[in-house]
Amino acid sequence: MAKEVVVFTSTTCPHCYTAKDYLAEKGVEFVEKNVQKDPEARKELMQKGIMAVPVIKIDGEMVLGFDKAKIDSLLG
Repeated sequence: MAKEVVVFTSTTCPHCYTAKDYLAEKGVEFVEKNVQKDPEARKELMQKGIMAVPVIKIDGEMVLGFDKAKIDSLLG
């Protein structure tokens, strides 16, 4: 069963590109929410006290930054 994956990014974040490339290489489908272009996405993170990207949400679990080990663990 596929996991629900959302990647919160910004246009100028190099680690965001790394995270998206990594997920794409693994064949993981994800929804990208750019906090610079999407005020609702920015508000969603701010309500959780998160002020930086990338943030990768995998089935509701938040991964702050590009933490490959935690991403792999949550993806199974």
